[in-house]
Amino acid sequence: MESQQDTPDPADRRRPRVGRRVLLISVAACAVLVGGLLLPWGPADRPSPAPAPGAQALTAVTGGVPAALPGLAELIREREARVRARPKDARSWAVLGAAYVEQGRRTADAAAWYPRAERALRTSLKVRARDNAEALEGLAALANARRDFPAALAWGEAALKQDRERWTTYPQLLDAYTGLGDYKAAGRTLDRLLALRSGPAVLARAAAVYDDRGRREDAAAALSDAAAAARSPAEQAAWLERAGQLAWERGDREDALRHFRAAVRLDPDERAAQAGEARTLVALGRTTEALNAYRAALAKQPLPQYALELGELYESLGLAQAARVQYDQLRERVRGAAAGGVDDALVLGRFEADHGDPLAAVRGLRAEWRRQPGIAVADALGWALHRAGEDEEALRFATAATDKAHGGTVRSALYAFHRGMIERGSGLNWPARRHLEEALRINPYFSPLDAPRAREALRALGEPPAEPPPSGEEGEG
Repeated sequence: MESQQDTPDPADRRRPRVGRRVLLISVAACAVLVGGLLLPWGPADRPSPAPAPGAQALTAVTGGVPAALPGLAELIREREARVRARPKDARSWAVLGAAYVEQGRRTADAAAWYPRAERALRTSLKVRARDNAEALEGLAALANARRDFPAALAWGEAALKQDRERWTTYPQLLDAYTGLGDYKAAGRTLDRLLALRSGPAVLARAAAVYDDRGRREDAAAALSDAAAAARSPAEQAAWLERAGQLAWERGDREDALRHFRAAVRLDPDERAAQAGEARTLVALGRTTEALNAYRAALAKQPLPQYALELGELYESLGLAQAARVQYDQLRERVRGAAAGGVDDALVLGRFEADHGDPLAAVRGLRAEWRRQPGIAVADALGWALHRAGEDEEALRFATAATDKAHGGTVRSALYAFHRGMIERGSGLNWPARRHLEEALRINPYFSPLDAPRAREALRALGEPPAEPPPSGEEGEG
């Protein structure tokens, strides 16, 4: 007979099971607790991978913001393959055309990219003429890139007729109205854009209009917000470059350099920022660094404006031969851009007025003024007329570019310098002194050639008289 102590108690047999169950529940609870603490860093909540470069470029191109060059190249390859496989895909043709426009803008190779863009966009319209605001908008962007503002306005208005809620069309109209000198229409267009959309791209466009109205603080704030909210490095770099340009225009060298360098760090292909960096380094007296920055910008984005600036830097250093090389390249680049349909009459006129044939500058800029009478053209034409010895007519255009009553609300040291020198040539010493002082007050470093000339002209004019001229009678000082 078995003893009682050797007989297992049923309750004892249940205890280990209960204990194991308690242990399992405790472990599970701990796992839930630990898992809850760790999950934000665990595999389940890892951030999704960044979109491929081509997808990023597609978002940028269709969203009206700058795209990175590697992504653009990928997007172009993808869309070229798609339209070969589906030649009736109107949207792919439109996207491809817009990508070509952006590639041409970023590389300054108009002859290679803009004709392709036009063919792609017109093919999109041929495939689908109705309900194709995307292609019409692309043609407006192409016209703006070519500085053909009447065509940009026509294409932009056609796009809005098909889709008035398409917010990305309004920035194209803003550029067109500004190029045509219609600042009231630009203001109305901005109001409609702001009613339709918010975000960094809209803030950046608003900043440009604010700057044209002389509201630099508002422009700087809008660009700061745009850069902070940008959705890609290329977009952020573009808004930082514009913020740097604003800082440069008000003579804040350190702030400008900080913005330009931040832009280049984000996007090494942001050549406008490299050129801005060069401009600022000149003002800081760091000439060797400035020369290297200009060369880097020109190597990848050979814009005539950069060649003009580099040539003038060489000229200010007494390096006449090196300056002539840049001026020759400027003419060559203008011809190359013309092969892509680009109108570079403005930069060519500025160059000819100061370094070439002022009469040729007057002829070219008169034609430009008849076609698209913007403030920049008024300033350039006025200066060309002065250089050609026609100060009376020159002053009318210089006044249009700088007098708020005529729409000249842009605060530009160069425009004020031009007006002051024209007034000096006309014997109007009091207003000449005022505008030359204004130029140096806006930006004491605005040009390595012209800023010293402004100071020299002020010294020649001498001290102002004790009493100003009667109000409204700005005669000799």
